[in-house]
Amino acid sequence: MTYVRYELVRTFRNRRFVVLSLGFPLVLYFLIAGPNRHVRNLGDSGLSAPLYFMVGLVAFGSMNAVLGAGARIANERSVGWNRQLRLTPLSPRTYFRTKVLTGYALAACTLALLYVAGATMGVHLAAGNWVKMTLQILVGLVPFAALAIWLGHTLNVDSVGPTVGGITALFSFLGGVWFPITNGVLRDLAEALPSYWLVQAAHIGLGGAGWGARGWLVDGVWTVALAALAVRAYRRDTGRA
Repeated sequence: MTYVRYELVRTFRNRRFVVLSLGFPLVLYFLIAGPNRHVRNLGDSGLSAPLYFMVGLVAFGSMNAVLGAGARIANERSVGWNRQLRLTPLSPRTYFRTKVLTGYALAACTLALLYVAGATMGVHLAAGNWVKMTLQILVGLVPFAALAIWLGHTLNVDSVGPTVGGITALFSFLGGVWFPITNGVLRDLAEALPSYWLVQAAHIGLGGAGWGARGWLVDGVWTVALAALAVRAYRRDTGRA
């Protein structure tokens, strides 16, 4: 718990990182949804513009917040902090759990801010839909937490930022954050990605049903594969120390 508390305090004291992680999706939301706040039937979908853009940016913002852990890990490796941690009784399991928890803490703040921003734009959902959407989003973020740890232990501090940014943009595009994926081939590709199912989790707020068996399978396979890569990268990094 001491290490968890230290990580959380250290992360949230990094004002530049917190402002960029939390502020970017929030600013995007107001820039996109603000001019359309009175649109109640976006593209004849029957959905209000503030609601539609809120759920899209909820998926984007939470994914971005969790992947940001990779940049923090790469930075720690560059200054030798990880090497110091290995001299302590801290177990690898506690290390991984703490990194995941820190990413989730930022993601939870992102969700809360976007929910409040949506409410100021007139978004109203039943309490059950808010809860169901949030819980499934949190599950959908698990493979991204593993991906962040893998990237943090694979890339150096100079390359991790552009790589995380590029991966976030690519996953957002192919996952349907910005527009629905309807093309046959592109849709098949999208449905094989965890970002697509993260967006589907957010679409519970639009009246979606959430995940079926395929969604749980894709999310589980990506989680197991990326977790294995993360553990392997951590061990390789430890061997070099």
